[in-house]
Amino acid sequence: MGIRRSARELALRILFQVDVGKLPLEEVLEVTFEEEETRVEPSAREFALILVRGTLQNQKEIDALLSRYATGWDLDRLANVDRTLLRIAAYEILHLPHIPPPVVIDEAVEIAKKYSTADSGRFINGVLGTLLREHGPDKKGTVKSGTDHPGRDPDSPGHS
Repeated sequence: MGIRRSARELALRILFQVDVGKLPLEEVLEVTFEEEETRVEPSAREFALILVRGTLQNQKEIDALLSRYATGWDLDRLANVDRTLLRIAAYEILHLPHIPPPVVIDEAVEIAKKYSTADSGRFINGVLGTLLREHGPDKKGTVKSGTDHPGRDPDSPGHS
């Protein structure tokens, strides 16, 4: 499994516990990173932390957009895994422009198939595809520069 996939799955587990379990973020991070220390590359933990903090810091904006594009669905009524994956992927599309959006969407779909249902993959693909068309990198001024979120690209040369 690649570094980014590991990081995304780790971010999913962390944000799921914060959202559904209503646990404090710092407590979840401490326990999760302690448990994962020997199983997850440091660069995957670093990228997961960027995803977690960025998703939470931008959740209000992300939820407003997802509510608009998840036609006929209230975010609170979505499957918990689907909602969390949509938030993470939306954060990446909107705020991490160095990561190709089609890769972000494909990863979210594959993770949904693994942790949710087969239908979830199609649903997530549709919502994120619409988000990308409306707010993707080709829409001038809608994607943040990415400089407000420190951290190296874990898949860049020199990162293992």
